[in-house]
Amino acid sequence: MASATRKNTNIKQVRKKCVNTGQSTDSMIVIGIDPGLATVGFGIIRIEESSIIPVSYGCISTSAEKQTPQRLLEIYKQINSLFKKYAPGAVAIEKLFFTKNVTNAMSVSEAMGVILLAAQQKNISVFEYTPNQIKQAITGSGRANKKQMQEMIKRLLKLNELPQPDDAADGLSIALCHIHVMR
Repeated sequence: MASATRKNTNIKQVRKKCVNTGQSTDSMIVIGIDPGLATVGFGIIRIEESSIIPVSYGCISTSAEKQTPQRLLEIYKQINSLFKKYAPGAVAIEKLFFTKNVTNAMSVSEAMGVILLAAQQKNISVFEYTPNQIKQAITGSGRANKKQMQEMIKRLLKLNELPQPDDAADGLSIALCHIHVMR
């Protein structure tokens, strides 16, 4: 069994198979994750031949009243539950990009660490995308705002309403970005 990998992904690269499973992009599950300590957004999309099917989306929330280790454990447990339930062929995650708030960057890094650990333990390949790569893949513009992103996700996934909350919409957009890169 091949080990899981973490890749910094160039949006122009085209991949035909997930490294760890050999699953073709013709049929697989991708989980997109927007990491955070307070809220982890996720979006689960299934690819079947040429169809892109939204499966689920939502958020994992932790209480600020709990200590950081307890919050990280909660994220770890819930991410593992998602991995067990959906058996993804790939995890796509938003790459950290912070310039000002070091404290926030540290807590997001900690959450990202437990997510990466959970993926590694399940031998799931992880692909990282910058916010600009995600926006470019979804809207064609690296400068799209949240509303434009949500509108495009709604249209591309044929949803009845805008995906909410924002973190869950971000999870869907990250998964969809990966699918576009894979094709």
